[in-house]
Amino acid sequence: MKVNETQTNNYMTKSNLPDADFVINPYTGCPHKCIYCYAEFMKRFTGHGGDEWGEFIDVKRSEKPLKATSPDSTILIGSVTDAYNPYEKKYELMRPILKGLINSDSQIEILTKSDLVLRDIDLLSQLKNVKVGISLNTLDDDFRKQTEPRASSVDRRLGALEELKKADISTYLFMSPIFPGITNFEEVIDATQGNADYICFENLNLRGGYMPRVLNFIQQNYPEHEALYNVIYKDKDMTYWEELKAKIINHCEKNGIDHRIYFYHDKIKKGGKNSKQNGDEMEGQLTL
Repeated sequence: MKVNETQTNNYMTKSNLPDADFVINPYTGCPHKCIYCYAEFMKRFTGHGGDEWGEFIDVKRSEKPLKATSPDSTILIGSVTDAYNPYEKKYELMRPILKGLINSDSQIEILTKSDLVLRDIDLLSQLKNVKVGISLNTLDDDFRKQTEPRASSVDRRLGALEELKKADISTYLFMSPIFPGITNFEEVIDATQGNADYICFENLNLRGGYMPRVLNFIQQNYPEHEALYNVIYKDKDMTYWEELKAKIINHCEKNGIDHRIYFYHDKIKKGGKNSKQNGDEMEGQLTL
């Protein structure tokens, strides 16, 4: 990994995301090396054009206090990086950030694949309005190793969700991305054992350079699903997602599960293409 320490004017930037007014990304890059990661577009803004995504990380330092936001605003931490990636153990950027938000009236949301978030339960408990989301799309840790080779294990993520709930911190499960024919959403829901206050569902959205990477992965490792992926991603047939959406809604309503579905990225607001600030935004997708 190529590690650099950099200075930033402000950790917080305005966002064009549908569910966040501001975003905080303490790092540029992410070591998880997820094969489906859309965030490699960040290289356009950060001078890492020659670096492989997943093989570099910039540790961002800022001396500027976090600016106050209105009580009805939402701040999302981790839109294009995982703030609790393994390098957070050394650099501890999140603790001063959380301390700076203790008096904030905004809704604070943190999304992560890591149980390192448990380190900061003492600070999370002091925030007025905070939600912590754990991103998970499978119970098969072998599949997780194939698609998210450097991220926390399935068991550690489920354990983090449980511990956060025990600490009386609002939680949610972010089932993302749903791999067609592979992700079993009912199994993942059952494994949370009620430790998520609500569940978000996001489909696998392929575009750009990572579409052939994922399609090649499916062809080599899950050839029984190759035809399905070709129909969805080459023929642009949304039938699978329409049917899955109906199944998810039926299951959640039947079992009294609060849920949100993010399947149609072309209908999600996009940030300006030429603004450097938008390097800290998600450019039309959700997150991790």
